[in-house]
Amino acid sequence: MSIILDGKSLSKKIEEELKLRVAFLKSKLNFTPKLATILVGNFPPSISYVNMKKKACERIGLESEIIKMPEQTTTQELLNCIQILNQDKTICGILLQHPVPKQIDERACFDAISPEKDVDGVNSSSFGNVALGKKAYKCATPMGIVTLLKEYKIPLVSKHAVIIGRSPILGKPLAQLLLNEDCTVTVCHSKTQNLKEIVKTADIVVGAVGKPKFITADMIKENVVLVDAGYNEGNVGDIDLENCIQKCYAYTPVPGGVGPMTIASLLTQTVESAEKLAEMS
Repeated sequence: MSIILDGKSLSKKIEEELKLRVAFLKSKLNFTPKLATILVGNFPPSISYVNMKKKACERIGLESEIIKMPEQTTTQELLNCIQILNQDKTICGILLQHPVPKQIDERACFDAISPEKDVDGVNSSSFGNVALGKKAYKCATPMGIVTLLKEYKIPLVSKHAVIIGRSPILGKPLAQLLLNEDCTVTVCHSKTQNLKEIVKTADIVVGAVGKPKFITADMIKENVVLVDAGYNEGNVGDIDLENCIQKCYAYTPVPGGVGPMTIASLLTQTVESAEKLAEMS
C-alpha cells in the first residue's frame, strides 16, 4: 500500500502552530502583521489562488491586503506599487501573483521586492543565497515539497531525484533545495533526450511540467516516490496517478498534496519576517 503524502493535513498542523506565533506577535508589535498580494489582470486561476491565500491568512490571524491592478499595467507602474509596499512597516510579506501580463518585465518586478519581505522566495538574491546554503526565504512550492517529504521521513540523502520542469519558481529552486539535502538531482525539460530512460532511474520523481498525466507508469521504477507539483484543468496533475500508484512507495495526491503546502510555506515565511521585525522593535 502506497503512502499518501497528505499536504492538506500537514498544512493544518502548521497553521495551528502559526496561530500561536501570530497571537504573540500582535502583542509585541502592537499591530497585525500583513501579507500584501499584488494581482495584475483577471486570470481566473490567479484570482482563485489569491483568495485561498487571503482565507489562509485569516485562519492564522494575519492581515491580508490584495492590491488589484488592471491588465494593461506597465512594468513601471508595478515597480512603483512594489516600492510603496517595501516602505510600509506593517507589511511583512509581499507576493506578486504569477503569471503577470506579457508586457510586464516579471523578473524586474520580482527583484524589486525587498529580500526582507520576499516571503515567496522569488528575488534573485533570495535564490542565490538559498543555492549557496545561506539563510534566505525560499520559493514557497519547493519549500513545501521538501517540508512534506521530511514530515513523512522520505529518505533524501544520496537518493536520485528527477525533476521534470525547469521554471525559475519551481523546478530550478527545488533542485537547489534537494541538492542542499544531499540528493543527486537531474533536471529534465523540453530539450531533454531519452526522458523515459532518465526518469526510470529516479528514486524521487517530481512532475512540474504543466502537462496533464505527462508522467506515466511505464516511465517509473518500482517503489519510487512521486511528487506531483502540476495542476491542470479538472484537478489533474502532471502524473498519471491512477496507473502509477501500484508501482510507487509514496505519492502526493492532486488536489491535497503540494498545493496546501505552498500556502503553508508562504504563511510560515511571512510569520518569520514578522518575528524578525519584532526582534528589532
